[in-house]
Amino acid sequence: MPFHQYFNGEIVPLDQPVFQTNDLGLLRGYGLFDFFRTYNGVPFRWNDYWQRFENSARLLKLPLPVTQGETEKILADLHSMSGEAEVAFRFVLTGGYAPDSVHVVQPNLLIRTEALPQDNPAGRLKGIKVLPYEYVRDLPEVKTTNYVHMVLMADELKRQNAADLLFHKDGEVSELTRSNLFAFLGDKLITSDRNILNGITRRVVIELAKADFEVEIRPITYKEVITADEVFTTSTTKWVMPVVQIGDLPVGNGQAGIRTLHLQRQFEELVARWGK
Repeated sequence: MPFHQYFNGEIVPLDQPVFQTNDLGLLRGYGLFDFFRTYNGVPFRWNDYWQRFENSARLLKLPLPVTQGETEKILADLHSMSGEAEVAFRFVLTGGYAPDSVHVVQPNLLIRTEALPQDNPAGRLKGIKVLPYEYVRDLPEVKTTNYVHMVLMADELKRQNAADLLFHKDGEVSELTRSNLFAFLGDKLITSDRNILNGITRRVVIELAKADFEVEIRPITYKEVITADEVFTTSTTKWVMPVVQIGDLPVGNGQAGIRTLHLQRQFEELVARWGK
């Protein structure tokens, strides 16, 4: 069955156009989104994702047109209509249609049902290369629709056979374009708490890691990252993915580390039994 989408109170086929051209998301880049998926037919960490979406909307001063309970019903309908056992959901909230191209009148809410992403599954075993990139996102707590630097560097990433950009500035590392970063210094696991999006997969991995490792949540320097024993990144699509090269520099011995793979297995076991 085809996927569908919800737009301002209606459910329509996914390929049906819904936005008008005077939307602030198009004219001014004023919008936010979120993305999550199901495991065993159940949305993963739904309360956490909703709270982050609410927080992003609050920071952009965009009132949400639906409650969490109403949204749960929408998700259930979209999932059922897809005919798929597992789906991904993409929320997009924009500034809506602005007669003067500036002021928010009524936000537009789009919820898309999508096929499950395939974000370099081989990278989870062998690891990925990232390119250092001097930049810190505006409003890092907001999952905005602005990915201009990732798109701008897409050809260079492909040319260098790299999977993503590593954001850093003034000697401090924040995150990748679409995921959080962790570094192992021995058995100590460090992840930044500054200039980052508070990732839900990041939160889960921190919870898992505390049973076996010392976890420090603090600013992390670029020097610490490039000299770390192991580095990995986390997201909805990447899960726990080793980073084995930063620019021209190998991380550790240049292979996925045993501590990273341990957390990777723990995360995979958790999602395998999610909702059961």
